[in-house]
Amino acid sequence: MKDYYQVLGIARDASPEDIKKAFRKLAHQYHPDKGGDEKRFKEINEAYQVLSDFDKKAQYDKFGRVFEGGAPGAGPGGGFRWAWGNPGRVDSSESEEGGGVGFDFQDIGDIFDEFFGGQGARQDIKRGRDIEVELQIPLEATLKVTQEKVYLTRSIVCSRCQGVGAEPGTKVQECFACRGSGEVQQIKRTVFGSFTRVGPCPECGGEGFKPEKPCNVCKGEGRIKGEEEIVVSIPAGVDTNQILKMEGRGDAGRKKGGSGDLYIRISVKRHQLFVRKGDDLYITRSIRFSQAALGDEVEVPTLEGTAMLLKVPSGTESKKVFRMKGKGIPHFAGLGRGDLYVELSVETPHKLSKKQRELLEQLKIEGL
Repeated sequence: MKDYYQVLGIARDASPEDIKKAFRKLAHQYHPDKGGDEKRFKEINEAYQVLSDFDKKAQYDKFGRVFEGGAPGAGPGGGFRWAWGNPGRVDSSESEEGGGVGFDFQDIGDIFDEFFGGQGARQDIKRGRDIEVELQIPLEATLKVTQEKVYLTRSIVCSRCQGVGAEPGTKVQECFACRGSGEVQQIKRTVFGSFTRVGPCPECGGEGFKPEKPCNVCKGEGRIKGEEEIVVSIPAGVDTNQILKMEGRGDAGRKKGGSGDLYIRISVKRHQLFVRKGDDLYITRSIRFSQAALGDEVEVPTLEGTAMLLKVPSGTESKKVFRMKGKGIPHFAGLGRGDLYVELSVETPHKLSKKQRELLEQLKIEGL
């Protein structure tokens, strides 16, 4: 009996994910259609069918074999039986021919994708790609709705052909290869059998039509590279890594295809005085020893650029935090604002005048 763990090159305590990764790697390496060893490929597949199945793996680990009608994946004559059932999965039920085997295409579908050039279901091949840019704004800009400019180099509609892709006055003709459908059938023969897949027509790129004479400016694309200034409205309360979406402001599509979207990732710059935590702001304010001991009113800067008075009670200790309600950042998705938290730091003077020293000496005598 083969050592399935050795076949896949994994430890006996390998996780299901490790088993799957090992199978995919070896399947890519040894597949016959990629110049690999067909016998080795079948061994790899056989090992995977056992170790990826909870019950089969338990039997194999305990008895060194699987008691389910012979080697997994083998039908009469050691061949593979494919019975198509539910979409995306092969029917693993028993038949008159003997034991069958089921494959999960989620596990090995990427292998088949390579055989067909990685082409899956037909997508909107004309649509322009999405663009993501980063926009840095100062912390002060989060207090209200602001307008910021973004400069982009992107695909724009060709002004000569108006996005059609053909020289003005010439025709756009139906593709002779796909007869206007934009799709052709591809047949691939593999060790598992023959597979048919519908993919984009290589002659027209999946569009179904070709210009009689391509546009001299855009070469038939219907779009060209251009620079553009876009004004972005930044909502109040926005924070770092929030993404704003502008529909249709990405790359223009090919031949009048839909435009992609523009995604703007916000980055809020650090402030010299304030630290932002959510919608709250934090600041440290230094006060003198006399102010902490006797109490006082001190000015505290705000993000708006003005100052507010904070009443400091007598006997205030260093690192005491006070809250100034509603002086933080506006809430992004609602009314109101966060708060401003002020941490007081009592200064210890490093240089004293003669009179200050005499007074402190007197206070020392008085027990302060």
